[in-house]
Amino acid sequence: MANLASCAVAAIFIVFAIITAVTVYLTVFRPRDPEISVTNVKVPSFSVANSSVSFTYSQLSSVRNPNRAAFSHYNNKIQLFYYGNRIGFIFIPAGEIEPGRAKDMAADFSVDSFPLVSSSSRISAKEFGDGLVREGSRGGSTVEIESRLEMAGRVRVLGLFTHRIAARCNCRIAISTVDGSIVAVRC
Repeated sequence: MANLASCAVAAIFIVFAIITAVTVYLTVFRPRDPEISVTNVKVPSFSVANSSVSFTYSQLSSVRNPNRAAFSHYNNKIQLFYYGNRIGFIFIPAGEIEPGRAKDMAADFSVDSFPLVSSSSRISAKEFGDGLVREGSRGGSTVEIESRLEMAGRVRVLGLFTHRIAARCNCRIAISTVDGSIVAVRC
């Protein structure tokens, strides 16, 4: 009878330890997607000629790793779109972000000349909706582009379990065709 009681106590202890380990894993070590925020967008050079636009695009983004393990990222890129057509992109080199830390990622690249759509008009807050960031009111037409940042990678929890995680950040940017200044940004 004493052996049966000690086996029951051991079984209860093992079940309790497994339940505790699963609870800790699901609450503390649960893998979460990285948090991306675009902190700065610039257009250092901008030109319009013969109804075509070309410019240099610069974006500074901050990627935060909310996990308790390092986030190894790969296959990352920033793409620019104009009316659904990709007009430029740049790959972001693979790397690692330490647990609970943020890493700034800068991307600068030239966008080849592309034709303007004839319906380009003045941008309004109604078109951009909530979250509009105004950098001054300017007259004239605007070019609206979309920036897409994609981050994919993996987190190895407790050195045993590997989880694939990914995040995206889309921004709409309105650029004045008069002087190439940023009129509005919404991410």
